[in-house]
Amino acid sequence: MQGLHEKAFTQASAEPDKSFWARQDLDSLMDMGARTAITALYRTALPVGGRSLDLMCGAMSHLPEDATFQEFIGIDVHKAALQANPALTSFKEQDLNQDTSLPFDDASFDGALLCDGMAYLTKPQQVLEEIRRILRPGAPLIISFSGRFVPAKAVAIWQALEPEDRVRLTSALMQRAGFVELDTGEVVPPEDLTAWQDTVHAVIGRCPAGS
Repeated sequence: MQGLHEKAFTQASAEPDKSFWARQDLDSLMDMGARTAITALYRTALPVGGRSLDLMCGAMSHLPEDATFQEFIGIDVHKAALQANPALTSFKEQDLNQDTSLPFDDASFDGALLCDGMAYLTKPQQVLEEIRRILRPGAPLIISFSGRFVPAKAVAIWQALEPEDRVRLTSALMQRAGFVELDTGEVVPPEDLTAWQDTVHAVIGRCPAGS
């Protein structure tokens, strides 16, 4: 990406993502409060009833219990996590750092999600451009993340930035990929809920009309 160091999106571990993540626990890094915040975000921002894509979804998609879709498709490098995700109607095992191309037609999805995945993308610009390609005009891409990540696989720039700068980086990448009407926000844990420690950040962009 122009203006960033050539090694900004390199990972500390050279182990292939597929074998690395296959050894990891299926549980989300987010605490229960953060997961609840993500679910609330999806309830207000994700269109239901149509076709949506959850990228790097793992074993949990954090959907509202009453959300129904014609299709809800997951993509992840971790096959066991995909098989364990109860929200998915179908899935594709794919390493987006090896193959950024999405196997779907242009303008064929009503929404896309990327929760706690930006930290690990070594080619985020190409992936975001592909997401924009497969979204219908006006459809949202909802990117969310907490402050937790796996250091061995989080790219260098993500680890070097403060949370607010990660939001700025994500927004800049989405703008360069052609997303419009960007909206950012965060949910901070209430002081009286000790079980909720993770602040949740989100960036929402839309596929432009006529794209």
